[in-house]
Amino acid sequence: MDPAKLVINDNEYELPVFAGSEDEVAVDIRKLRAQSKVVTYDPGYGNTGSCESSITFIDGEKGILRYRGYSIEELAEKSSFVEVCYLLIHGELPTEVQLDIFKHKLTHHSLLHEDMKKFFEGYPASAHPMSVLSAMVASLAAYYPESDDPSDLDLNVIRLIAKLKTIAAFSYKKSIGHPYVYPRNDLSYTEDFLNMMFAVPAEAYNSPDLLALTLDMLLILHADHEQNCSTSTVRMVGSSGADLFASISAGISALSGPLHGKANQEVIDMLERIQADGGDYNKYIEKAKDKNDPFRLMGFGHRVYKNFDPRAKVIKKTADRVLSELGIRDPLLDIAKHLERVALEDDYFGERKLYPNVDFYSGILYRAMGIPTNMFTVMFAMGRMPGWIAQWIESKKDPDAKIHRPRQIYMGSTERHYRPIEQRG
Repeated sequence: MDPAKLVINDNEYELPVFAGSEDEVAVDIRKLRAQSKVVTYDPGYGNTGSCESSITFIDGEKGILRYRGYSIEELAEKSSFVEVCYLLIHGELPTEVQLDIFKHKLTHHSLLHEDMKKFFEGYPASAHPMSVLSAMVASLAAYYPESDDPSDLDLNVIRLIAKLKTIAAFSYKKSIGHPYVYPRNDLSYTEDFLNMMFAVPAEAYNSPDLLALTLDMLLILHADHEQNCSTSTVRMVGSSGADLFASISAGISALSGPLHGKANQEVIDMLERIQADGGDYNKYIEKAKDKNDPFRLMGFGHRVYKNFDPRAKVIKKTADRVLSELGIRDPLLDIAKHLERVALEDDYFGERKLYPNVDFYSGILYRAMGIPTNMFTVMFAMGRMPGWIAQWIESKKDPDAKIHRPRQIYMGSTERHYRPIEQRG
């Protein structure tokens, strides 16, 4: 492609231009500062490509999301979360033998070292499960230190995915003062998690097949989403040479922020607010339309997708089925269905592309499954784990990778000199 030309103070600079496999065009500015002493200014990096990646493709205008070239719709319908983990990390769908081996490893590495239970005992019952999750993942490095042997990294990847559901379930049990339930080798990934969450010792817990399948689908939908805040954090921390566990722990911390991973929790908070106000959803529809009213409908629209969130199309069908087959009667879910109907029929929302997104439906489904609100972001982290790992591995293999070091535009005081305190006034 012809180079781009940038003119600054009558000086012209040529910048290479290249395109990705989906025809995304980028201007390469890596040598701009060396040539011109000029940097680009892009708060939040919303217009900056920080890396080349072959993991996830998003077209927000067309509502497209693909993992390694496979559409999210097809994977959610035909695949499993464990298979998607393999796909993201290894780049290809597994053969039957490869998948069986991968499942076996995940099943037999789900136990935590018994000493780690002492860590849980040190947290107060009020500790948020995300804080516990981040700290416990970072502590795994003490038990499974990094080495130069590639097989050790492969095993640590398995350990991380396998043990995360155990850590997540234990953090929940700790928060409610219940005894821990150990993982079982005879259950699938999602069945095992649900068992550790809701079983009690000496009593069998049989999760309905529909719930296990639903959770599997939810984890697939959250498995990766390009260079978002937490994924970029994982790559940035990893760029320093930090190990897998430290980098993923940092990603979990980034995800815990209310502007990133708590959107589905905010949906439930909004529904509870509407219920507490008499359940008048029409009132809040009008508030959302009023540009002078600070109220916003949570779970509608998306900063990336300028059309319908493709994950929401998948999840809506499952949400309708789950609520119907389980016969759940919940006033919050009734309010949610009303809001959904109005938003899909009202021209105001259609013209602004404010359709229900994945967070709207995932919050509803998690609530229907009995998962408490403070665990919603933990569920997000469980789903995003294979994507973070794949991104971390890819960044480590990038021959052009270097430690992340963004520039700034300094706006503070120019040089000044120290004055003794008695001369300051």
